[in-house]
Amino acid sequence: MSKLVAPHGGKGLVICKLEGAARDAELKKAAGLKKIEISSQVKGDLIMLGIGGFSPLNGFMTKADWKGVCADFLLADGTFWPVPVMLDASKAEADAIKVGDEIALERKGEVFATMKITEKFAMTEDEKKWECEKVYKGHGEESKDEVFFEKAMKDHPGVQMVMARKDFCLAGPVKVLSEGEFPTKFKGVYLTPAETRAVFDQRGWANVAALQLRNPMHRSHEILAKIAIDVCDGVLIHSLIGNLKPGDIPADVRIECIDALIKGYFVPENILNAGYPLDMRYAGPREALLHATFRQNYGVNRMIIGRDHAGVGDFYTLFEAQTIFDTIPTPAAPGKALLCQPLKIDWTFYCFKCDGMASLRHCPHGKEDRVVLSGTKLRHALSNNQEVVDHFGREEVLVILRKYYASLTEKVEVKLQSHAEGSKM
Repeated sequence: MSKLVAPHGGKGLVICKLEGAARDAELKKAAGLKKIEISSQVKGDLIMLGIGGFSPLNGFMTKADWKGVCADFLLADGTFWPVPVMLDASKAEADAIKVGDEIALERKGEVFATMKITEKFAMTEDEKKWECEKVYKGHGEESKDEVFFEKAMKDHPGVQMVMARKDFCLAGPVKVLSEGEFPTKFKGVYLTPAETRAVFDQRGWANVAALQLRNPMHRSHEILAKIAIDVCDGVLIHSLIGNLKPGDIPADVRIECIDALIKGYFVPENILNAGYPLDMRYAGPREALLHATFRQNYGVNRMIIGRDHAGVGDFYTLFEAQTIFDTIPTPAAPGKALLCQPLKIDWTFYCFKCDGMASLRHCPHGKEDRVVLSGTKLRHALSNNQEVVDHFGREEVLVILRKYYASLTEKVEVKLQSHAEGSKM
């Protein structure tokens, strides 16, 4: 019998993907349905719905769900959920669809799902702004009332995506028909919740931590994983393999870096390298909660939360993604509360005087003795052909990253936020 944490929502893994003859029949039916072209973010959300990663969700949110999630972190039925999962549609598309209809959801010619419409509703500009204020606004310098929207519309990709949504939303359950390119492009790394749970059970793990990665794995990530290994049965290094913002490093390069690190610096039996198909939302603290919520479905009960988790620019304070876990509602009904808890770890860095990796909690030395580590700082140095400071990353990883940057014909400017520069250390 499994010793792992139960999936979120109290319903087991809610898997919306069809297989075999049922999938074939639904694909045939989809050919005759009205079609909506979906965004990359919706594609990732659909795949997570298909594989049970978004359990207990079985489709896109109603307006009551949307409002409850934005305002109170709760679905309409009282289940904890931190970030809206929405399907947008143009006015013309919405006008052509009525409640009760079935539609096909496609991207670039591939049908990803069918959906039964249970509700359609307008999403005004003011409502989109309200969502941005509730979900994406933090307590950092760029989130101050007088500058937030001006800064966010220029520099916050999550806010930009919300404000670019079409003017209507459609709600209803889905039948997922494809996992896209992920099973083949990332074979052996792209794993479903059922698959990670099977690995954990086979290894006898009960207490599992997850390390979220969207940047190449540097020395700070390495020590975070090793701290978690010391206090848990094992660690899932879980990389985002969906879309990122321009200037971020693609998934195949990051996975190659992780493989090199595991081979050289970890006991492989204590770690699992895997990926998941979402696009980043860059929602900072709210996204940290989303990461914990769907990691629970993967069998994880501890989410490593370090400095500026899932942040962008200076919209969030250093440890806002840790403290938000202390303020969320805890529904009393069985299965409705978040069971995956944060493993809060302080700012880590290399200290020359300590002669090793250290954190603010136990290193007494000054900023001048420390190598400040951040994915943004690493990308900034490499994209500008600058030397990477000693002890920032393992040489095996830097070789892979230098080769990648040397292959680029166009480079995106990487903006250094104050966190990355260590100005608040």
